[in-house]
Amino acid sequence: MSARGSREGARGFVRDNGLSLFFFVLFLVALIGQAFAGWNAFNEEQAAEGFGEVSLVEYVASVDFAVDVTENWQSEYLQFFLFIGVTVWLLQRGSPESKELDKAGTESDEEQKVGPHADADSPGWARIGGWRTTVFSHSLLLVMGAIFLASWAVQSVAGWAAYNETLLEQTRDPIGWGSYVVGSDFWSRTLQNWQSEFLAVGSMAVFAVFLRQRGSPESKPVGSSHGSTGVEG
Repeated sequence: MSARGSREGARGFVRDNGLSLFFFVLFLVALIGQAFAGWNAFNEEQAAEGFGEVSLVEYVASVDFAVDVTENWQSEYLQFFLFIGVTVWLLQRGSPESKELDKAGTESDEEQKVGPHADADSPGWARIGGWRTTVFSHSLLLVMGAIFLASWAVQSVAGWAAYNETLLEQTRDPIGWGSYVVGSDFWSRTLQNWQSEFLAVGSMAVFAVFLRQRGSPESKPVGSSHGSTGVEG
């Protein structure tokens, strides 16, 4: 392939994947920034308590960094898991975040292009039928739920280890994982993230009824009535 063809291919890849690339780059920048900021804050706390400083690598490998990262990951994936699931059945009149008011439920095979109703370019598992089509029909929800549970489990273990480190520094006895996950530290970390996610999703669904952003698929067309539901512009 010529150099010109390679450049055009690269530009085409960026154009076709611009949304995901943009957010993955932001994710990496923010994660690196969190690592440096958290490292400095951790060392300041260490110095104030009379302990030695740690290196950046030691901090990134620590339970303190792990719990800070995973407690946000699990709440984000819980948000998507719930939103994907409940919008199958629950509706919001006037919101582009909702399906049309007469389409609650999983819809027919014809509407979903499943089995004999599939198009020529439909994914293989949508056409084949049986358990594979059933799994594929719910694959997005299953993956989001699995990531949520995995990150929540990691948060619980990392949080437990960090909590016990604090207890040991205070010359107190450590506690078991079971005691930690029913305790106030775990649920304070968890619920402070959940409440913000639920508020953000709920307010987005309502704001999009009355407010517009021209050209965005998260908004209705500027001239659509407030009552138009399931319309993207």
